[in-house]
Amino acid sequence: MGETPTIPARVSSVGPGVGRWWRVSRVPGVPVDPCALLELAETAAREAGDLLLGRLRHARRSVTTKSTSTDMVSEMDRAAEALILDRLLGARPEDSVLAEEGGARTGTSEVRWVIDPLDGTTNYLYGHPRWSVSIAAEVGGEVVAGVVADPSLDEVFTAVRGGGAHLNGQPIACSDKNDLATALLATGFSYQPERRARQAEVLVHVVPRARDIRRHGVASLDLCWVANGRLDGYYETGLQPWDVAAGALIATEAGATISSLDGGPPASSSLLAAAPGVAPALVHLLREAISSR
Repeated sequence: MGETPTIPARVSSVGPGVGRWWRVSRVPGVPVDPCALLELAETAAREAGDLLLGRLRHARRSVTTKSTSTDMVSEMDRAAEALILDRLLGARPEDSVLAEEGGARTGTSEVRWVIDPLDGTTNYLYGHPRWSVSIAAEVGGEVVAGVVADPSLDEVFTAVRGGGAHLNGQPIACSDKNDLATALLATGFSYQPERRARQAEVLVHVVPRARDIRRHGVASLDLCWVANGRLDGYYETGLQPWDVAAGALIATEAGATISSLDGGPPASSSLLAAAPGVAPALVHLLREAISSR
């Protein structure tokens, strides 16, 4: 696809407002059109997805680790992020950015882009077809638009606050499941060994009380799969804003219940998304599991 775009200047600190990534309430007096933000994000996500898909079978030249020896990053993560930033900031140079590989960039507008250029890096590097590109747009600290592209299935999930959720342009809704015992759930695991052990303890408590559990390793897609009913619920701890900013909006707009594992406000430390008929029982089960450890 030609030369890798240049990564715009950035600052090292995340800055204010990061803890509010999950909020999707009404924003009075939004100075920009969320639909226009979504259109720009979708174009960037599709291009990044094409780049990643085209290089999927190429040997990786540079694979390093971040927080732990299992937390990998490749030149493709960085190339996809550079492309996305080039497209977004080329169109809107005044905006701020929070991106997984590049940190934060402080702009002058009320708009901030929250970007995961390759959610599911481990899957991608091993050739598993479960990975995505996730881009969310915040205005005044509130998520107003989001896109999650799944190039392997040629699927693009989108949502604008108050406008419903869509898959390839068609409206989607979460499942009407109301029995946890027959619900299909998903979860994920931290890169930190100690936290993984605690998550496994919770999982032992959950598995006998649900239909089954899936572990895809892609939080953004798990949220989108709750949104279109492929999953009845999903929970995880230790996430980052870029993992879920777009997916949480999409799930919310599809009618899913979004909360923390204990039923409180969702946060990066604790996130649950489920069909409304399943959510209360799942919250209760997770409370029991956590308290019994």
